[in-house]
Amino acid sequence: MTSTAYDRLAARFARLATVQEASAVLGWDAAAMMPPGGAAARGDQLAVLAGLAHGLLTESQVGDDLAEAEAAGENPDAWRAANLRLMRHAYTRATALPPSLVEAQARANSACEKVWRKARRAADFAMVRPYLETVVALVREAAEALAPALGLSPYDALMDGFQRGIGAADVAPIFRDYEAFLRLALPETERREARAPEPLRPQGPFPVERQEALCRWLTERAGLDFAHARLDRSAHPFCGGIPADIRITTRYDEADFSQSLMAVLHETGHALYERGLPVAYARQPVGEADGMAAHESQSLIVEMQACRSDAYLSWLGPVLRQRFGGDPARYAAGNLGRLWRRVARGFIRVDADEMTYPAHVILRFRLEQALVGGELAVADLPGAWNDGLQALLGIVPPDDALGCLQDIHWYDGGFGYFPSYTLGAMAAAQLMAAARREVPDLGAALRRGELAPLTGWLGAKVHAMGSLLGFNELMRHATGKPLDPADFTAHLRARYLS
Repeated sequence: MTSTAYDRLAARFARLATVQEASAVLGWDAAAMMPPGGAAARGDQLAVLAGLAHGLLTESQVGDDLAEAEAAGENPDAWRAANLRLMRHAYTRATALPPSLVEAQARANSACEKVWRKARRAADFAMVRPYLETVVALVREAAEALAPALGLSPYDALMDGFQRGIGAADVAPIFRDYEAFLRLALPETERREARAPEPLRPQGPFPVERQEALCRWLTERAGLDFAHARLDRSAHPFCGGIPADIRITTRYDEADFSQSLMAVLHETGHALYERGLPVAYARQPVGEADGMAAHESQSLIVEMQACRSDAYLSWLGPVLRQRFGGDPARYAAGNLGRLWRRVARGFIRVDADEMTYPAHVILRFRLEQALVGGELAVADLPGAWNDGLQALLGIVPPDDALGCLQDIHWYDGGFGYFPSYTLGAMAAAQLMAAARREVPDLGAALRRGELAPLTGWLGAKVHAMGSLLGFNELMRHATGKPLDPADFTAHLRARYLS
């Protein structure tokens, strides 16, 4: 039987996805299991797989098959039609970048990232500056190459690589409105917290083995099947692997179990999304998650919206005391809420609370736009960072390690995806508001520590849709409207100002 052009494309993209899956598992292994001496060999392995993947995607036959399938109009089914559009999109992005530029970026990013680690430890931006200048120059070149191919501005072309359909013009007014909200809400929240009792920390030590057992138990209760998942340790928590083989990692502190606990609940949201993607379109573009903002919404609805709620904490507190022992007052829901939802201005993005976190994202969004557009020289980044943070949060980092050197992303060539973090937080609040309307007795389920009613609703409304719809249409499908930041500010008012 003669295969159609679409069939040939589907087979090619399945092969491409399989190569990328191998890279994903090797990446997890490098972070969680690999001995240090394996780093060079692992780099070679990943580079070869990346080359194979790029070659599969950019062969001339792909373009011929895309043109034939599009001309044939053989995909009346919405899923197949969307899959073909996404194939074209992937091909357009890949072929817009010359292989020499892709290789130059890989080399520059690797060199800069290695020097950045030393520069951060020394709090010495000058050490890494020339390397970052090379990275930014190549990012600009890539953005300029992608822009005409995609019909977007250079910066929007970078954003498109992480969340299709959302550009700077969409994000900028959302961030301006949030900055205005924060200017009033943050001082009022701080005044309220100052009047409240100081939260009490549960007293350790908390053995790692008990923390790990608790984290696994909570993850299973949330619905993750460990026939298709693992929980391991790494320096930085993440969710990796593939939909059939999920790899969650976290880190443990015997003096404070909250770090591992909340990290695992966060990564469980990511994991459930991956596990819930449509099996019928596995290893096809339409069967993948619908972008980084969509993904972040799934981790944050589990961690921030559900598991830091008063309802869930009223159940979790007694569980924690049973597991670890100690003063019951320290495990009371009110105390845990004050402890784990404390709002404070800080220098470090990854440690920020949910109210001030968007300010860190807004800062990076504005600075990276200026860097990519050429309005900000790399040499001026530390000063611009300090000025921007002072304007947003009224604080200035004492050194560059707590300022522009704190994140790896720019030094590894990652530009255009920071906005997705806050868009994801806003989407999580909107999804939770819809779930509260549509899921019977959701609050009562959370008070019993049951996440299944929520995750089941998410499975139907979000996970099973893959990349069929695009971000705003996915939000409309799940909640009845596109992204609406008002739901996020309403959530913050209810949690911190009511």
